[in-house]
Amino acid sequence: MRMTQRLIRNGTIVSLDPDIGQLTEGDVLIDDGEIVEIGHGLTASNAEEIDATGQIVLPGFVDSHIHLAQTQVRGIAGDWSLMGEYFDHMLGNMTGLYQPEDMYLGGLFGALEKLYTGTTTALDWSYPNSLEHGERAVDALQDAGLRAVYTYGPPGDDSAKWWYESDVGLPEQNIRELYTEKIRDDDLLSLALGLRGPDFCVDETARNDLELARELEALATIHMGAALWPSSVYGGDYRGFGCMEDMLGPDVNVAHGNHFSQEDIDHAVEQGVSFSATPEVEMQMGHGIPVTGKVTNAGGRPAWGVDVCSNISGDMSSQMRIGMQVQRMFDNQEILEGDEEVTEVSITCRDTLEMATIEGARALGLEDEIGTLTPGKRADIITIEQNDFLTAPSHSPIQTAVFQSDPSHIDTVLVDGEVVKRNGELTNPLVDEEFDRFVESGRRLVDEAGLEL
Repeated sequence: MRMTQRLIRNGTIVSLDPDIGQLTEGDVLIDDGEIVEIGHGLTASNAEEIDATGQIVLPGFVDSHIHLAQTQVRGIAGDWSLMGEYFDHMLGNMTGLYQPEDMYLGGLFGALEKLYTGTTTALDWSYPNSLEHGERAVDALQDAGLRAVYTYGPPGDDSAKWWYESDVGLPEQNIRELYTEKIRDDDLLSLALGLRGPDFCVDETARNDLELARELEALATIHMGAALWPSSVYGGDYRGFGCMEDMLGPDVNVAHGNHFSQEDIDHAVEQGVSFSATPEVEMQMGHGIPVTGKVTNAGGRPAWGVDVCSNISGDMSSQMRIGMQVQRMFDNQEILEGDEEVTEVSITCRDTLEMATIEGARALGLEDEIGTLTPGKRADIITIEQNDFLTAPSHSPIQTAVFQSDPSHIDTVLVDGEVVKRNGELTNPLVDEEFDRFVESGRRLVDEAGLEL
């Protein structure tokens, strides 16, 4: 039964809302999943109280780009490059082996990892081989209790058909049925279309897929500008947005974008396009320098994402740190090469925290619902222990959250006002009930793929 009211009491409130700011020993009142008041000494006679004494209270993290179904094949891609092993082994082999239950189990434990590590919303970029695959992927998100943007991308059963100058559009009938039957009436779910764009399909197909997304009022999220594809495969200069340049808008999200020119980025930011940077994966796999600097130069800010959890952990705090420090390094080096000393940093801890919260929400079209602790928004909230021997003394709650804390310090997580992690442990019984099936699914996929690790 849903608890109508909850009162988070006596925490250090980091709202990230400029009008509310930061409160010491503050309270957050939640009613029917909505934040209704933030202040001191709040009371509610019928509310369940959550004691946040000694804890930092923050909006939940938002992962703007991840492939959750890869969770049960963790630890296979740590030494892979994008254009070498990943395309061959993952897109060209393993994704075609997924059965509907593999989609469910990977998505379930990927979503549970998100919740455990403080991410309350994620864009799940999915490769469903059939309608049933998509249905089970959505079942996983619902069973976990994660707020999510389910992204219906190209099937994973035939990489030559879907990824190499493809002239085949996304499976429209399946998308419409999945949305109508599983997503439309779920307050925690929304739909996105995973577009391939002109990097991976012919111009007509790229434009048609975006037009379909707009007809469905769905976010269009596109893998673009990673590595030197397609010029390295088909020859010629990198095309940037190409045939889609006149179709850009706030409903378009670009994952990666490493090789876009500053001119391309300037135009895209002006049109309201969001960018999802996944710095840890991009640095390893050869995507190129993260797009962070170009987006900030254009007057925007990127959102952070994890990307492939077959490679790295799903912990968003790692992306906050790595993405910020890498950009600081590039900016510092430019100053040093001009024979000047570095006297200030170019991106702050608050900046990177906002990229993991409100910028992620904005990229997913959810900024009116989540991303800050603001009355009227949904209660997606995390609390972080600040008196642990690894976090104390907490002189700056934002710096503690970014630099000193890890998932073990996240005590409580709420999604839409419902507690999904309490006292450092997930409340969902499926963690134990489905664990053996989850492990077996991963072992079977790796075995059938013939990978030698």
